[in-house]
Amino acid sequence: MFDKILIANRGEISCRVIKTARRLGIRTVAVHSEADARARHVEMADEAVCIGPAPVGDSYLRGDVILEAARRTGAEAIHPGYGFLSENAGFASACAAAGVVFIGPPIEAIRVMGSKAESKRLMAGADVPLVPGYHGAAQDMDVLTAEAERIGWPVLVKASAGGGGKGMRVVRAAGEFADAVAGAKREAKAAFGDDSVLLEKYLGRPRHVEIQVFCDTHGNGVYLFERDCSVQRRHQKVIEEAPAPALPDELRKRMGEAAVAAAKAVNYVGAGTVEFLYEDGGFYFIEMNTRLQVEHPVTEMITGLDLVEWQIRVAAGAPLPLRQEQVTRRGHAFEARLYAEDPQRDFLPAIGRLLRLRPPAESAHVRVDTGVREGDEVTMFYDPMIAKLIVWDEDRDAALRRLRVALGQYEVVGVTTNVGFLGAIAGHPAFKAVEIDTGFIERHRAELLPPPAPVPDRGLALAAMAVLLRRDAETRKARRAASDPHSPWMTANGWRLNDDNHHDLRFQDGETARPVTLHFRPDGYEVEVEGRAAIRATGVAFDGESLTASIDGLRTRAAVVFQGLDLTILGDGAVWRLRLDDPTARAAEQDGGGGRLTAPMPGTVVRVLVEAGQTVEAGTPLMLLEAMKMEHVIKAPSAGTVTTLHFAAGDQVSEGAELLVIEGEG
Repeated sequence: MFDKILIANRGEISCRVIKTARRLGIRTVAVHSEADARARHVEMADEAVCIGPAPVGDSYLRGDVILEAARRTGAEAIHPGYGFLSENAGFASACAAAGVVFIGPPIEAIRVMGSKAESKRLMAGADVPLVPGYHGAAQDMDVLTAEAERIGWPVLVKASAGGGGKGMRVVRAAGEFADAVAGAKREAKAAFGDDSVLLEKYLGRPRHVEIQVFCDTHGNGVYLFERDCSVQRRHQKVIEEAPAPALPDELRKRMGEAAVAAAKAVNYVGAGTVEFLYEDGGFYFIEMNTRLQVEHPVTEMITGLDLVEWQIRVAAGAPLPLRQEQVTRRGHAFEARLYAEDPQRDFLPAIGRLLRLRPPAESAHVRVDTGVREGDEVTMFYDPMIAKLIVWDEDRDAALRRLRVALGQYEVVGVTTNVGFLGAIAGHPAFKAVEIDTGFIERHRAELLPPPAPVPDRGLALAAMAVLLRRDAETRKARRAASDPHSPWMTANGWRLNDDNHHDLRFQDGETARPVTLHFRPDGYEVEVEGRAAIRATGVAFDGESLTASIDGLRTRAAVVFQGLDLTILGDGAVWRLRLDDPTARAAEQDGGGGRLTAPMPGTVVRVLVEAGQTVEAGTPLMLLEAMKMEHVIKAPSAGTVTTLHFAAGDQVSEGAELLVIEGEG
């Protein structure tokens, strides 16, 4: 067994590996960029080494610098986590040359399975069923177009070297093909350094089912059951579960045995995942991920095994702890990926400080894997995942109920998140009924992403009481320092000369002004919202973070977070955002006159698709902006003429930067 390992990664997977290493008595070395100097994984590790500036190309992808860190610290092995260098055959080879054990598969297995095209050619030779497609080396447009016509529309264009939905496009007609290939190649080059693509027939309503496999250096191989990862957006997994529901046991066994056969075909060692598409009783090989998967915790929850421990032991030369007939499963597990992103803005990543981060309590039923803490920054440099929420129970219905409850308990303020979206999926009748496939989110998009609803009267009442009690606390503090602490003007308790004791407040709820009046009563307040019948609140208390009150006789607790004039109220699974309309502090300017388009997030301009003076229609693509390795299309909000272009291809832009100006028609 190793005495010390280095984790060549960051975030939640580094924290995950450190926990297992610590339990096994193995010392750990973290690596970090300058931006991650105070990150959670750095604090958890026994030692830490800075490996460069924030951009991944200057830090987490610098295999030579990471190996030097291993040499300096005396680390005997390197765990690559997932992403970054985890499936880089060149890095695995460099580890071997340096005498450092790479906790992963053999170099040749990484190389072959890292190429979707080559792996599919190998699987075809091993009689593993494949989706009809083109996996050849020729990449010129004439060949790709001819192959797409042969396969038949719709066609899926995929990056040959990579995953995570990057470099992937669905093409439904011949006229869309050239632009889709060009976009996929650009994205693949940026994400993986390889712009080659492959083509596949796009299946109508398949499920995404993957098999966890493990092999050792002694010729043993097992499968640890399957996971269903069908609920995806932009081809990226959102909620995963194990085992895959509503599959015949005979099919599970056939898929598991096929996955082990695929692994043994490349003399595999360690943890790997063989991914299949499943439709109408048939299953088709997609790819093999030669690493630990993001969603591995659901497999751990149903098997009771620690897959990171298995990885470390196998890399140290030990045989697999169990034979196939000894592997058992119990119950059902879900994993929901909590991201800093805005579902209402096509899932654009969000950045900012995590002002409040309170996960549900962990237990035998609830697990939270995270690499961040309250107060940390979500930056533009790295994947915006905040945490993985994993739940388990005896059956799917019970586990799903626990998922809904745990999502409702998750409190995040400071960045926009997908928590509400995840809750909508978990509560959708079709999801509960296992009516799932890779098109689930798009098919139910209107129900999963409804327009923002107005904040209910109860939320406005809570906000108003929090504002008033906060002011009262601030006034009391000021009064203690005042020359006349007993002055009636130094109070916020509703005192009025010859008048009803009340306060009038106004909030901005999106674009709508919402007036609220609080009337002071001996035992609390009566709160009028927009002139409607008063809400009775008694037993009100606010400690600066949590507000408790009996609202019309119902005891309520809500967290209230202030960011200047902005308030976020969290309670009973709801998240309400308001802005206090305070005339003394209101900003004088209002951003964005009519045709000025601003960057929705920091990024790089990939292409400018229009010229100054060009007339455009509403929805016309104007620019391609790359952020966090994904391309985002900036479209015209209305018809008009492009009058000014502020940026060119290759330029860096910050969030809110004005990209171009369109003058409207008429």
